[in-house]
Amino acid sequence: MRADPVLVTLVTSALSCCRALYPGPDEGWQIYSSASDADGKCVCTVVAPAQTPCGRDPRSRQLRQLTERVQNVTQSMELLDLRTSRDLQYVRDSEVLLRSVENRVKTAHSNPRSLSPKGFQDLKRSVSQLLPLLGVLDQYRADAALVIYLKEEVRNLSRVLAAIQEELGAYDYEELQQRVVLLETRLQSCMNKLGCGRLTGISNPITVRASGSRFGSWMTDAMIPSSDNRVWSMDGYFKGRRVLEYRTLGDFTKGQNFVVHLLPHPWAGTGHVVYNGSLYYNKHQSNIIVQYHLRSRVVLLQRSLGGAGYNNTFPYSWGGSSDIDLMADETGLWAIYTTIPNGGNIVIGRVDPQTLEVRQTWDTGFPKRSAGESFMICGTLYVTNSHLAGAKIYFAYHTNSSSYEYTDIPFHNQYSHISMLDYNPRERALYTWNNGHQVLYNVTLFHVIRSFGDA
Repeated sequence: MRADPVLVTLVTSALSCCRALYPGPDEGWQIYSSASDADGKCVCTVVAPAQTPCGRDPRSRQLRQLTERVQNVTQSMELLDLRTSRDLQYVRDSEVLLRSVENRVKTAHSNPRSLSPKGFQDLKRSVSQLLPLLGVLDQYRADAALVIYLKEEVRNLSRVLAAIQEELGAYDYEELQQRVVLLETRLQSCMNKLGCGRLTGISNPITVRASGSRFGSWMTDAMIPSSDNRVWSMDGYFKGRRVLEYRTLGDFTKGQNFVVHLLPHPWAGTGHVVYNGSLYYNKHQSNIIVQYHLRSRVVLLQRSLGGAGYNNTFPYSWGGSSDIDLMADETGLWAIYTTIPNGGNIVIGRVDPQTLEVRQTWDTGFPKRSAGESFMICGTLYVTNSHLAGAKIYFAYHTNSSSYEYTDIPFHNQYSHISMLDYNPRERALYTWNNGHQVLYNVTLFHVIRSFGDA
């Protein structure tokens, strides 16, 4: 996945740092402000480009639009060919009947007495059978107009293509490709140095696949150093045991090249997470967390999440035994749950992935039954106000400062019923299970770097 543009605040020691440290507007970077502080350091606020510079190129947009127009012409021509072939066959089948009617009408016209009442009725039926030819002729007239339009569209496409070809002829695309690779490397290096940030926006949804029931979860390994590209899918929220493992996201999209894990213990809810090669999930009808190693296919560890509600005692607003929600972010593994002493308010627990011991907890004061779903980014819990249409991120709890704030970050809940919403720090994307659809969202994070000395 590609990240959205990232708003960055840089502090460096050179007065001319803004122009020296980032490429110019020609490469997609924009400067918002530049000032010198009391120590003579330069403070810059810039917007970094997305990781696909060519996507901003007007020629790239032209080529995409050209491709869409070619696809439209192709589809129209295929439809026209199908319809013409079908109608032509109908005309051929009607030709014998048409000639028979013509001969009988000529005979009746030259000798009216030869047409008996029965013969007249037969002639009427034959004429009725030919009436659909009128519709075919009307369609031919419409298709003739379509052919004229398609010819003009092809001429226009040829002119546009010739203009693009002439313009592209002035560029050495091997050199441009090397430049793109260099820029992406520089941007990735910058992104790695940025580290954590605060959520400021969520992109439009990207539907990856429509599969399974209304409720479920899907994920990739959330550990940042991991290079594991497998995708896991877990359909349903109640007593499920089958985990489908796909080799790549492409295989998941196509529903091919997968193996099945049959868990020794059924799961509850949809708050599962894969972290460092293990699946962490809530055991059915208990507050026990299970660590299942995906390559060896064995349970490595089980531990009770002390005092945590389960079996729809403290679920999210959509229910579904979602009492315990396991998740991961840039800082590690987390459990989101609640207890009776906490009065049903969301508790954030930092979990040791090796022992499943809860190292530290925070009481957010936010009632879990009022939350649609939640996810962690950089040690901050973000909570949605609903699992239905019109939802937004409107509460955030920061574990680093033990403080909360109300936010107003909208996101498009395209299929109107989210039963799983988790952040993947490797991809910097949100994974959702939305009414039987597997959907991705890119996120925009605000980063503040206090010192650029190590850059």
